[in-house]
Amino acid sequence: MTSSSNPLHGWQVNRGSIRMVGHDLLRPECILAEPDGTLWTADARGGVMRIDADGTQTLIAQQTDFARAPAASDAEQLVLGKTLPNGLAFDREGNIVIANFGTDSIELMTRDGASRTLYDSIDGAPLGKTNFVLTDSKGRIWFTVTTRQVPWTRSINEKTADGYVGLIDANGIRIVADGFVGTNEIRLDTNEEWLYVVETNARRISRLRVAEDGSLSGREIYGPHDLGGFPDGFAFDAHGNLWITLILNEKLIALTPDGEVLTLLDDGNSEAFARYEVHYDQGTTTPELMGACRGTLAPMMASITFGGPDLRTVYLGSLAGTTLASFRAPVAGLPLAHWRAA
Repeated sequence: MTSSSNPLHGWQVNRGSIRMVGHDLLRPECILAEPDGTLWTADARGGVMRIDADGTQTLIAQQTDFARAPAASDAEQLVLGKTLPNGLAFDREGNIVIANFGTDSIELMTRDGASRTLYDSIDGAPLGKTNFVLTDSKGRIWFTVTTRQVPWTRSINEKTADGYVGLIDANGIRIVADGFVGTNEIRLDTNEEWLYVVETNARRISRLRVAEDGSLSGREIYGPHDLGGFPDGFAFDAHGNLWITLILNEKLIALTPDGEVLTLLDDGNSEAFARYEVHYDQGTTTPELMGACRGTLAPMMASITFGGPDLRTVYLGSLAGTTLASFRAPVAGLPLAHWRAA
């Protein structure tokens, strides 16, 4: 596929065409979209918010007695809360698998809120700071752990390479790759031949070849060794472009199959980000410095999801937003496993 045919060449998000979806959301870090238009967003009150195609919202909480849900303006609680549903994925039965960044566990919740912990330990030790989950066409659950440092924020300043990717299948739970610097979201390509891994604190994307049994090998950096900011979430489109959110930069970029980096949306505060980078280099970052960087459209831009009946509607998730920024793309997104099975 030649670069001249890439639908993202010469295209950027028109800010005037962005519309907001949902209201009163709380830390909508991850978004799941279904073919019928239903959206599910992670919610810091402990559970998910369901947004129907007609705009009707229903909070499906795992627990109703959570004493202190963080306010969207509370930078510290947005990263250090007691329960922080983070990554979401559907299993084959349509239940929601949750990587809970607050409870450090992988949880399973039915669509009416009944939930249980699947795993909170591995090889006799705590899982660590669980970040993201992804299901594949075989029904397996892939997950990431950002770090096992306590508190986890040490890993940002120390740039610790103790993050890992795990797999849950018929044989139980196991680590399939480790040594990542701030493991965040993961994605599979069209044929599930490669697993792509965000290393937020190394500011890069890595990938590994997937074997039939789920083992991983041939790790390599995909694209630039430094993306110029901190990647958080990402998603493939049908052309093979990798759309990436840069949290704190507050940018949406695309990494093309030819290795180009295209800026699709810039909602950043360059002065605040420059201050943060100085502290990042010195190992002295704080939640307050992070909070100062937030943009206006998807503040603390954290994830991207393709939805709509044609998979050309883009939704941006965030750590500090109360709504979802949404716009139309010139190319469809790559359908996830639950979409293909629908």
